[in-house]
Amino acid sequence: MSTAIVEVNAIPLEKNLSKVFQGGTYKITSRYTLVTEIRLANGVVGQTYGGDEERYQSEIVEIINGPYRDILVGQDVFDVERDWESLFQYQPSTLINRGIHTLDLANKSIIMQAIAAVDIARWDAIGKTVNKPLYKMLGSYRDRVPVIAIGGYLEAEKGEKEFGDELLGYKKAQIAGVKMKVGHLTPAEDAERVRFARRTVGDDFIIACDANQAWSIEQAIEFARLVQKCNVRWFEEPMQWHDQLRGLAQIRAASDIPIVAGQGEISRFGCRDLALAGALDILNVDATIAGGITEWRRIAGMASTLNIGMAHHEEPQVAVHLLASVAHGLYVEIFNNPERDPLWFELPEAHPVIKDGYMTVPQGPGLGMPLREKTIDQYRASVPVAGRS
Repeated sequence: MSTAIVEVNAIPLEKNLSKVFQGGTYKITSRYTLVTEIRLANGVVGQTYGGDEERYQSEIVEIINGPYRDILVGQDVFDVERDWESLFQYQPSTLINRGIHTLDLANKSIIMQAIAAVDIARWDAIGKTVNKPLYKMLGSYRDRVPVIAIGGYLEAEKGEKEFGDELLGYKKAQIAGVKMKVGHLTPAEDAERVRFARRTVGDDFIIACDANQAWSIEQAIEFARLVQKCNVRWFEEPMQWHDQLRGLAQIRAASDIPIVAGQGEISRFGCRDLALAGALDILNVDATIAGGITEWRRIAGMASTLNIGMAHHEEPQVAVHLLASVAHGLYVEIFNNPERDPLWFELPEAHPVIKDGYMTVPQGPGLGMPLREKTIDQYRASVPVAGRS
């Protein structure tokens, strides 16, 4: 039966959170995501969700359900590279700035997120067509991936006891470690939080630190030196946005802690520049915002030639397959707190097993994580979407 694409549809979701979560440079009050579906002539429906875009969600939806739908309908689902290039080269007239060209980067991020959504849904459809899990099609290096929780948020009501209980809760859930948020306090204050975390969880628990681009180069180096005896697995986005290439390289040279960046990059070209600048040890590019599975695999191939590890920013429903498919894949990240990521708990029909510090890769075809239609309807955002009433 034909594997032609007959329908493409993007559905924006929004769920208000019950509390505020604060990192080094931001506050989270709502969880956004985009469900994308690709239907084939053979009846297969590729379906995925990903991204956490607030400002440009409606623009991404409009591109997917407009020009991208027109480009993809009628194409064979297996013609991945040709269609990816067609989407990449398309220039929407509504997303071109005549004046300050750097503003176009925001427009390009819209395009790359739209490409990501349809690319991942497409790969899910391919897996369902051939009846294989995604990671098997991509290389199948392992069938389980170490898992860490994103946590350690600074909260007014969270004292040492509450923070300690949070950390021990991750251990009880058989999660291998924590990526804790730093950067909102001084380097010395956050270093003390890391020392407390290490004392609480012991030596056999992974602790990574994420500053979300909060500090200056000097502050980042100070923090790295203060925690050098805490066995920190990595230091993520340690410095402010404006001097990433040279600045990250300086921090990396001044510390033994591996440096992680890449979640803000939207293409293989930005990741290439970080890598060639000697700015990092690990890339954590996010497939759901940076061109999808197709682009992530290109970046992973480049990284392997430079002895750079591959992580993935959040989005475990996709990340677990990608990280399982390459030899240099590291940890899948989850929010183990339903208050922080209610959609991870409510949207998939079932979740991968977590045991002994590992997440088992789903064995169903494609992504292997069907989504609940009831949840999609419950949290659908008020953005006009063609194809669903």
